[in-house]
Amino acid sequence: MNVYAFITPAVLLLLFLELFYCVKKKNGMYTFQDTITNMGTGIGNQCVNLAVAFFVYKWYGWLFQFAPIQIQATWYSLLILLLLQDFIFYWFHRVGHTINIFWAAHMPHHSSEELNLSVGIRASFTQRLFQFLFFDWVLVLIGFSPEMVYAMAAIHLFIAYWHHTQLIKKLGWFEKYFVTPSHHRVHHGVNPQYIDKNFSEFLIIWDKIFGTFEEEHEEVCYGITHPPRTWDPIYINFQYWKQLWDDAVAAPYFIDKFKLWFMPLGWRPRGLAEMDVSPKRIGYTKNEQVKYDAKGFDNSSYYLIFQMLVGLAFLVITINMDLPLSPIDRMVLSGGIFMMIMAWGGLLERKTWAMPLEIFRLLFMGISMIVVLKNTGLADWTSWSSILIGFIVGISILFVSFKIQYGVYEKRMANGEILNTETI
Repeated sequence: MNVYAFITPAVLLLLFLELFYCVKKKNGMYTFQDTITNMGTGIGNQCVNLAVAFFVYKWYGWLFQFAPIQIQATWYSLLILLLLQDFIFYWFHRVGHTINIFWAAHMPHHSSEELNLSVGIRASFTQRLFQFLFFDWVLVLIGFSPEMVYAMAAIHLFIAYWHHTQLIKKLGWFEKYFVTPSHHRVHHGVNPQYIDKNFSEFLIIWDKIFGTFEEEHEEVCYGITHPPRTWDPIYINFQYWKQLWDDAVAAPYFIDKFKLWFMPLGWRPRGLAEMDVSPKRIGYTKNEQVKYDAKGFDNSSYYLIFQMLVGLAFLVITINMDLPLSPIDRMVLSGGIFMMIMAWGGLLERKTWAMPLEIFRLLFMGISMIVVLKNTGLADWTSWSSILIGFIVGISILFVSFKIQYGVYEKRMANGEILNTETI
């Protein structure tokens, strides 16, 4: 059973219900740019998870032969697996806030300056790989099958998804034992007293036992101490990796080039500028926060909403393991998806390269999808699906060219940036 086939619709349903409620109430919990960025990051993450799943089943399948016993899937063994998964994830999560390379794999999830259910899918492209590579393999050696471990990781992730909301306040006695949205709001806080607290995902007792628990009192300020200041999902995911790489290249001592990746956050190689270690407060409050703001192209909002829905449909086909797509097919379609989310970031920030990229990726995604469906026997050149794809690509290109691009031209001409030849 593919547990993701049940979890993904539930995640999207909860997200759209909260989004609809917040928009109707006008409570400011969702901002357009941040929400599109979160959706783009989540869509890209699902493509990466295709490769992660292949790695898990291959490596864990080999590792499973060394388990002293093979534990059968019963209700009580699955409950034990959930508790073990939760305990291991606590330490994985804690290490993710402590060591450079693990923070690089986790930081994108914390980079939003909002908190809502769309932030719950703002998942790093590399975190799942790190989880399976460095931590969850222990469960396989205990005797749980790779299928059980992979499925339970998805269930555990879903259990933690509802924590990313501001609508649910404190939950009384429930908070003594289980993680709630109040606990997780603290975890996403950049307030000085909230930094590196509440790492648990299911049982809050791990934080209470190991001294990382913090109650929610002061209003939470969301984000990270050095926010990425962009709506580009690609840059958000690789910002900290780039910082580490630049330091590793510049490090004068060879050992430091390797050591850097496994040192605590803030450590820099010898010979480079020292970090400011003067005693000062780390973090900031809601009143001190200056959120990132960049206005996108005029007329692009409804276009991006439509493209997000189309992109989700494209993603479903790309990652659906029940369809007869080859690994090459999925790689090609995933390439189009990454171009798509990169173009979204550019459109949200008025980048000059965004519209040419958007037109190119529309053609690429449309043609590649039609070809893949044809080669796998799922559709023909004249099938309704091929005609629909061509229609969507066509109207999208027309909208970008005449509604968005021409709108930019008219505004520049009105501002005197372009000479109106009709007046000469």
